[in-house]
Amino acid sequence: MLYRLCNWINGYLILNSNFNLTMHNFTPEDLLQYVYNETSPKKTAEIKDALEKDWSLREKLEVITSATKRLEALTLSPRKKTVENIINYAEKAISELTTEV
Repeated sequence: MLYRLCNWINGYLILNSNFNLTMHNFTPEDLLQYVYNETSPKKTAEIKDALEKDWSLREKLEVITSATKRLEALTLSPRKKTVENIINYAEKAISELTTEV
Protein backbone atom coordinates (compact mmCIF):
# COMPACT_ATOMS: atom_id res chain seq x y z
CA MET A 1 0.00 0.00 0.00
CA LEU A 2 2.94 2.34 0.58
CA TYR A 3 3.60 2.41 -3.14
CA ARG A 4 0.12 3.87 -3.65
CA LEU A 5 0.65 6.61 -1.12
CA CYS A 6 4.16 7.64 -2.15
CA ASN A 7 6.43 8.01 -5.17
CA TRP A 8 10.19 8.24 -5.45
CA ILE A 9 11.20 11.50 -7.10
CA ASN A 10 14.89 12.38 -7.41
CA GLY A 11 15.73 10.00 -4.60
CA TYR A 12 13.07 11.40 -2.21
CA LEU A 13 9.95 9.63 -1.06
CA ILE A 14 7.07 11.99 -1.86
CA LEU A 15 3.48 11.61 -0.62
CA ASN A 16 1.00 11.46 -3.47
CA SER A 17 -1.24 14.51 -3.45
CA ASN A 18 -4.27 12.64 -4.75
CA PHE A 19 -4.83 11.03 -1.33
CA ASN A 20 -6.83 12.97 1.22
CA LEU A 21 -4.61 12.39 4.21
CA THR A 22 -5.39 15.11 6.68
CA MET A 23 -3.47 15.82 9.83
CA HIS A 24 -5.51 15.92 12.99
CA ASN A 25 -4.43 18.17 15.79
CA PHE A 26 -6.17 16.40 18.63
CA THR A 27 -4.27 16.63 21.89
CA PRO A 28 -4.13 13.85 24.47
CA GLU A 29 -6.44 16.04 26.55
CA ASP A 30 -8.98 16.07 23.68
CA LEU A 31 -8.87 12.29 23.51
CA LEU A 32 -9.19 11.98 27.29
CA GLN A 33 -12.25 14.23 27.23
CA TYR A 34 -13.63 12.07 24.41
CA VAL A 35 -13.13 8.91 26.50
CA TYR A 36 -15.06 10.48 29.38
CA ASN A 37 -17.79 11.90 27.07
CA GLU A 38 -16.82 15.47 27.94
CA THR A 39 -16.35 16.79 24.40
CA SER A 40 -18.85 18.97 22.61
CA PRO A 41 -21.08 17.28 20.02
CA LYS A 42 -19.08 18.98 17.26
CA LYS A 43 -15.70 17.84 18.60
CA THR A 44 -17.08 14.34 19.26
CA ALA A 45 -18.13 14.09 15.61
CA GLU A 46 -14.73 15.38 14.46
CA ILE A 47 -12.88 12.85 16.60
CA LYS A 48 -15.10 9.97 15.46
CA ASP A 49 -14.50 10.93 11.85
CA ALA A 50 -10.77 11.19 12.40
CA LEU A 51 -10.67 7.83 14.18
CA GLU A 52 -12.22 6.15 11.15
CA LYS A 53 -9.46 7.49 8.92
CA ASP A 54 -6.36 7.68 11.10
CA TRP A 55 -4.86 4.49 12.51
CA SER A 56 -2.28 6.35 14.59
CA LEU A 57 -5.03 8.35 16.28
CA ARG A 58 -6.83 5.07 17.02
CA GLU A 59 -3.65 3.74 18.61
CA LYS A 60 -3.32 6.87 20.76
CA LEU A 61 -6.95 6.52 21.83
CA GLU A 62 -6.36 2.86 22.70
CA VAL A 63 -3.40 3.80 24.93
CA ILE A 64 -5.50 6.40 26.74
CA THR A 65 -8.48 4.06 27.07
CA SER A 66 -6.29 1.28 28.41
CA ALA A 67 -4.65 3.64 30.93
CA THR A 68 -7.99 4.95 32.19
CA LYS A 69 -9.26 1.40 32.70
CA ARG A 70 -6.15 0.51 34.70
CA LEU A 71 -6.46 3.66 36.81
CA GLU A 72 -10.14 3.00 37.52
CA ALA A 73 -9.25 -0.49 38.74
CA LEU A 74 -6.84 0.84 41.38
CA THR A 75 -7.99 1.08 44.95
CA LEU A 76 -5.98 3.47 47.04
CA SER A 77 -6.28 4.45 50.65
CA PRO A 78 -4.15 6.58 52.93
CA ARG A 79 -1.81 5.04 55.46
CA LYS A 80 -3.23 4.55 58.94
CA LYS A 81 -0.65 6.97 60.37
CA THR A 82 -1.80 9.70 57.97
CA VAL A 83 -5.43 9.32 59.07
CA GLU A 84 -4.35 9.39 62.73
CA ASN A 85 -2.37 12.60 62.15
CA ILE A 86 -5.37 14.28 60.56
CA ILE A 87 -7.65 13.23 63.41
CA ASN A 88 -5.13 14.41 66.03
CA TYR A 89 -4.76 17.76 64.26
CA ALA A 90 -8.53 18.21 64.11
CA GLU A 91 -8.94 17.30 67.78
CA LYS A 92 -6.21 19.76 68.76
CA ALA A 93 -7.79 22.55 66.69
CA ILE A 94 -11.19 21.89 68.26
CA SER A 95 -9.78 21.89 71.78
CA GLU A 96 -7.99 25.21 71.10
CA LEU A 97 -11.23 26.74 69.81
CA THR A 98 -13.25 25.57 72.80
CA THR A 99 -10.72 26.90 75.33
CA GLU A 100 -10.82 30.35 73.65
CA VAL A 101 -14.60 30.61 73.97
